[in-house]
Amino acid sequence: MSAILAALGGARTVLDVGAGTGSYEPTDRVVYAVEPSSEMIGQRRDGAPPVVRAVAEALPVKDSAVDAVLAVLTVHHWADWRKGIAELRRVAPRRVVLAYDTRLHTEFWFVREYVPEIAELELSRPSAPDIAGELGADTMIPLPVPWDFTDGVFPAYWRRPEAYLTVRDTCSALAQAPRHAVERGLARLRADLADGSWHERHRDLLELDEYDAGFRLILSR
Repeated sequence: MSAILAALGGARTVLDVGAGTGSYEPTDRVVYAVEPSSEMIGQRRDGAPPVVRAVAEALPVKDSAVDAVLAVLTVHHWADWRKGIAELRRVAPRRVVLAYDTRLHTEFWFVREYVPEIAELELSRPSAPDIAGELGADTMIPLPVPWDFTDGVFPAYWRRPEAYLTVRDTCSALAQAPRHAVERGLARLRADLADGSWHERHRDLLELDEYDAGFRLILSR
């Protein structure tokens, strides 16, 4: 969050696109939110910034209406991501996008060893370098994932493998992968945890405090 706030700089008004439940909305400036899912909107906290149900590809906002636009881990869900990026450029002079390098996601141990089918899904999505190029980005900052990260994004449990046995329906990479492939992979992971082979193969990870899973903060001014 501190990296996001730094990237927003002195922006006094922010449009959060693909806002979800509002987990990464700053509280020290005026924020407006756009989110297509009524289910996500229903989970926003009391007193959250005002939200409009709409998609990134057709933002209900005038040209240059806000100082900055924010899009956190959402571009890979857009139906036409290039059209969405064009909308970000239209509505704000400063654009802050958190995305990830899909290639690094495919190299993650869970994908490589347990559910390789996820790689095909990831490689079909826009990657952080692609988004940066389309956005005309000035900066792309790596954001390593701490071992005890509280946001349940797909690689968040890189040092806590047992968590993958219970979070499959709350993580898009697992929820969207073929069910049979996920079941097969989780059964294999459960066995590897039981006999200690996972810990033997990944003893180097257990010594790390953070891991580069490919998350990148993209800034365009």
